[in-house]
Amino acid sequence: MPIRIVRLGSARGEGEGPRLGTVRRPPRGVKKSDYARLDFYDAWLPELAPSEKLRKSAMKGGGVDPAAWRRFARAYRAEMNAPERRHFIETLARLSRDASFAVGCYCEDFSRCHRSILAELFAAQGADVIVDDEPPRPRRAP
Repeated sequence: MPIRIVRLGSARGEGEGPRLGTVRRPPRGVKKSDYARLDFYDAWLPELAPSEKLRKSAMKGGGVDPAAWRRFARAYRAEMNAPERRHFIETLARLSRDASFAVGCYCEDFSRCHRSILAELFAAQGADVIVDDEPPRPRRAP
């Protein structure tokens, strides 16, 4: 089954399965009990998010500069090559053979988000990957 790569907060696709939030921080202003109900994530997996230092450096300049993006991508790949993080990627790629699930982040632009790199890393481990890159829907009232 493919791993769906999604924007957290977007409507869930049919048969998507649980969502894993590969983000450093939970959604702001949302109660923990509402994360799944509001289509953010069912489980939080910050181990696959960029480190805080890398995240902060990527936020400078809005991620528009191609050279800055290449530096970020290279550094993020190096972080994901650490044994414990590589193990997460290998495990999720293996689980995707038998289970439906999605991984995601909040970023608007897939092409300038670590989830685009995660998609490549999962594919390199033999996982089928589907990118669902739709904007998040407006939040429902709690």
